[in-house]
Amino acid sequence: MRPNSSGQSRKTSWRGFSFTRWFPSSLLGRVLLLTLLAMAGAQVISSAAWIATFRAQQVQGLVATTRNLAQSAAATAQFFNSLPLEYRHIVLDQLRDMGGTRFFVSLNDKRINMAPLPDTERKRLVTEEVELVLRKRLGNQINLHVEFVDPGNLRILNTELPLNALPQSWAHYALTLEPLNPPVLVTQFEVTDGEWLYLAAALPAPYVSLEDEGIPGQQILFLIVMTAILFPVLAWLIRQQTRPLRKLAKAARDLPLEDGQPPLAEQGSAEILAVTRSFNTMRRRLQSYISDRNQLFRAISHDLKTPITRLRLRVDLIDDDVMRERLEADLQELELLAKNALQSMKDTDIHENAEPVDVERMLKGMAEAYQGDAPGRVMVYGHCRRYRGKPLALKRCFGNLVDNAVKYGHKALVRLEDGPGRLVIHVEDEGPGVSEDQLARIFEPYYRLDGNQRQGFGLGLGIARNIAQSHGGELEISNRPEGGLHVTLTLPRH
Repeated sequence: MRPNSSGQSRKTSWRGFSFTRWFPSSLLGRVLLLTLLAMAGAQVISSAAWIATFRAQQVQGLVATTRNLAQSAAATAQFFNSLPLEYRHIVLDQLRDMGGTRFFVSLNDKRINMAPLPDTERKRLVTEEVELVLRKRLGNQINLHVEFVDPGNLRILNTELPLNALPQSWAHYALTLEPLNPPVLVTQFEVTDGEWLYLAAALPAPYVSLEDEGIPGQQILFLIVMTAILFPVLAWLIRQQTRPLRKLAKAARDLPLEDGQPPLAEQGSAEILAVTRSFNTMRRRLQSYISDRNQLFRAISHDLKTPITRLRLRVDLIDDDVMRERLEADLQELELLAKNALQSMKDTDIHENAEPVDVERMLKGMAEAYQGDAPGRVMVYGHCRRYRGKPLALKRCFGNLVDNAVKYGHKALVRLEDGPGRLVIHVEDEGPGVSEDQLARIFEPYYRLDGNQRQGFGLGLGIARNIAQSHGGELEISNRPEGGLHVTLTLPRH
């Protein structure tokens, strides 16, 4: 049981994280976000490949440069070893005066210790390369010390003088490379006992760093400039492409079916063009259907008036009072059925345009209308913002629900629940309720509950649900545990 509980908690924690919370809802925002992520991914991959290649080229260049320095240092060491002892200092003085070598060279009585640069992978690599070349040229038995030193920590001669303490002509031309101040390669060989050959050379440009460099500044600048140029252009293009979709969504939401309304402009990409053309075709068919339906109901209403009038005249000629009253009642019911059918058609029509509706005020106005008959029969609780819908249709929907609650449940309790995405209206009554088998048929036209055959024609709830569905909502009915019906009208805010 414990693993199951743990698994359930993990499942709940995953369910608690909502990816859609951080994901844009609009097509423009989603395309821009996905495009930005694709651009970022492509740039990260290409930048990683470029940086890897760039660093590999830098390392290769640095190794080749230090190898050449090592070859020159080995040649210089071999040259000094070949000189007689009495000529070595003379040659050193001449080299310092004329600047005839890329190294600062001196003969010291000891090996000079200096603070080396911090160890890095590049430093270890090039140091091993220098030692390998020198030992290959000068022999493995030679006492050799190789180190990279910062120019500020460089010490030369037996007195271990800093570089700045020497004349410019002595060492600065070989050991400084303003304004880069690159690391200095210091190589010291033990020529004989108590005599060390000292060679120092600055790393030549462009390979002047032994550090593992990060992303070059020009690459970051390129990414910023490219994003700053490409992203607004892409946003404008996507916005232009999605504009017909926004117009189509607004037209589908409002669905104006008046004959005077022009069709939507068919523009945009091929897919949007096909959807817009299909919407215009559907709108024309709906207009034709509603027009035919109106004409049909007008014809039925007109044709029924004549026989009903003739029957009334004939009923007046009947001498039997009881029979005459029964026929008069039947004719009156027939006339009411025709009027209610025509009214039902008008109430579920969708010609009306949507506009902001003060639902709270509308419901409280209905409650005040019942105060004269019996105070407290209709109570409204809660508050809500304005809802964008069809005012007359919504008024008919609310009126049917409240009338049914008062007529069959003796009292209507209306409660408002307003949220960011939907408006929920609860209507409860204190009647006997409805059996479960009748709940399934309660929305059917002309269906009336047992015992209510003389109250209405069974069209009110069906009209209310049709109006709710025309607003994208839904109407649900259930029995209350304490008795009575609970009607829930859900209207989305979109």
